[in-house]
Amino acid sequence: MAHDTAHHESNTKRIWNVFWLLSAITIVEVILGIIKPAFLVETTVISMKLLNWIFIILTIWKAYYITWAFMHMEGETAGLRRSVVWTGIFLVCYLIFILLTEGDYIYEVFKSGHKSWDF
Repeated sequence: MAHDTAHHESNTKRIWNVFWLLSAITIVEVILGIIKPAFLVETTVISMKLLNWIFIILTIWKAYYITWAFMHMEGETAGLRRSVVWTGIFLVCYLIFILLTEGDYIYEVFKSGHKSWDF
């Protein structure tokens, strides 16, 4: 009886590369959160501090890379990759847009008092 032995390669190097990349991004986020550089806190882009935008972008980048590495998306067809990754990125961006829009409205209501709607 012949045994068919398949070649199995170790993913140890890949796992360590993913670990170091995600750790580096997290360390940058933590350092920025502790230091809070004045030019990033005082600069406003689309009603939000630039520092917050950097946090959002780095978090989306980490989520994308986690999906890419641990869900093994690099080996899949382009259509499957796009449907999984782009859908998630679109939904996260849409959620951010909704939260910023509604949060800005609520902030304006609290700041100026009552805000009437004409229907």
